[in-house]
Amino acid sequence: MKTYLLPHTSLHATRLAYGCMQLGGDWTREPLTKDARAQAARTVAAALEHGINFFDHADIYCRGKSESVFGEMIRELKIARSSIILQSKCGIRFADDPNAGDPQRYDFSYAHIMRAVEGSLRRLQTDYLDILLLHRPDALVEPAEVARAFDELHRAGKVNYFGVSNHTAAQIELLQKFLPQPLIVNQVELNLLHADLIDDGMFFNAPPRPYTDISGTLDYCRAREILIQAWAPVANGLLFAPPQDAGVNAKRVAGLIAQLAQAKNTSKEAIALAWLLRHPAPIQPILGTTKPERIAAGALADAVELTREEWYALLKAARGGPLP
Repeated sequence: MKTYLLPHTSLHATRLAYGCMQLGGDWTREPLTKDARAQAARTVAAALEHGINFFDHADIYCRGKSESVFGEMIRELKIARSSIILQSKCGIRFADDPNAGDPQRYDFSYAHIMRAVEGSLRRLQTDYLDILLLHRPDALVEPAEVARAFDELHRAGKVNYFGVSNHTAAQIELLQKFLPQPLIVNQVELNLLHADLIDDGMFFNAPPRPYTDISGTLDYCRAREILIQAWAPVANGLLFAPPQDAGVNAKRVAGLIAQLAQAKNTSKEAIALAWLLRHPAPIQPILGTTKPERIAAGALADAVELTREEWYALLKAARGGPLP
């Protein structure tokens, strides 16, 4: 699989990443099961087999079990730590944690960031994270506290690089003002049915605007060489296998994806992912399936090239209307 050097780093990342959110089996407090371990072994082995070297985690995924089972897989599959890129996220806290009655919340405090990273390192059975992301914007963020945590983690060799997830340009700018380290990633939901980041630039000053004003976030990240990572890149399967009750736009774009897949002798997943890879930002899709055959189908995207006309035809089909 093709790789690229992530700006501001020494990391050579594959164009596709694997998202480990579902590896732990479930989101209960019950311990890892034999079935979850077997599924994780099959899934991680499939990702590696198809050349993926980038694995995305978060401390909350399956309440920590996703990181734990991946840590076991590093040993079981004899994965050289230096051969993979490990990324994790922190900042989301569950309700009733640690006290009964505590609300679900976001927490970028110094204490929580430090505690969360130590937990991730322990579960992943590693000495360091290649990248740490702040998971969702904390309305009460004190950037100086974030900077203090990042400085200590970096100096201790526990985190090499930093980024964010689901952040706007203004939120990134605020954090970056206080940080000596560059923020190198912004992970966002992005696919043909959720293309607000791309629409933002094309549909400016063309009402109605039915999406949140994200104020040039994509162009901001491009200008500052912040990698855009796309979670839910195939819209949870809607782009290639829409259910009967799916919306008209989903069915329309799925039909065009099927036509292009047949014409290019590739998979439907590959066409949906190639749409993201075609963007010059660049955009790194994060595969979230636990089915090895779906990973294989998605990996084909690395060899697919869409023309400008095909890219815009897919966008138009997904939107269900003309460009301005």
